Amino acid sequence: QVQLVESGGGLVQAGGSLRLSCAASASIFTFNDMAWYRQAPGKQRELVAAITSGGYINYANSVKGRFTISRDNAKNTVYLQMNSLKPEDTAVYYCNAKGGRGSLYSYWGQGTQVTVSS
Repeated sequence: QVQLVESGGGLVQAGGSLRLSCAASASIFTFNDMAWYRQAPGKQRELVAAITSGGYINYANSVKGRFTISRDNAKNTVYLQMNSLKPEDTAVYYCNAKGGRGSLYSYWGQGTQVTVSS
């Protein structure tokens, strides 16, 4: 029932920037965590960045200093600003929301492809 709609992916040259958006059909305050994950071909899905219900933000070591997660509560939207992109950032990026007691419910967007050319 909860929908997460992602946008902003595309093809960019190394060193460039993209901003991903995740629009939720419910208030993002409904969820314990909002996060971005990514999955490259042949690899496991990995956490990129997350913002918790307590406002704490954490990043994967590989993106620290380059990516920024933020939210616009009025728009029920979470963003991922990606700067200084590298070819190894190429992946399908997924928005995720966890809610319920003990984060028992997990919702995923459809994924948006980010391709960084060398």
